[in-house]
Amino acid sequence: MRPEFSRLARGVSTFATALLLFSPLAVHADDSASPCAALKRIVAAAPQHFASLSPDDGRAVAQPYGDDAQCATTHGTYQCTWSTRNADEGSGTNALEGVGADIASCLPNATHDGNAPGRQHFYLGERGSRTEITAQTDGATRVKLTVSRQ
Repeated sequence: MRPEFSRLARGVSTFATALLLFSPLAVHADDSASPCAALKRIVAAAPQHFASLSPDDGRAVAQPYGDDAQCATTHGTYQCTWSTRNADEGSGTNALEGVGADIASCLPNATHDGNAPGRQHFYLGERGSRTEITAQTDGATRVKLTVSRQ
């Protein structure tokens, strides 16, 4: 191997090693579900009575807390219900708190007007054209998310 190629190869190898050591691990959008993207998509679909959504659109909201989300649109309401991962620990309240935190951080314009041990309530918009968002426990180990248009 010629000396200039050898130096180039060593330089590339050193650079690649430095990148691996000093760069944070990359996270790609498709690596995990995004509760924020799902919440924003659901809220954006409210004025059209959720016609653009499928049952799969809400599953990302539940993904950090449970794997069996069932979502559906009925009578102008989009609703998802799921079991928490730690059902034996009665963790519905913990998951509810997490979903409430997700709603607050992902939808900063939402007003949080209801905070009870088994229920979190938010709304967006003015009276008469509001989108209501309710997360509540459904028994000790289940959570229900309901988004509706007023």
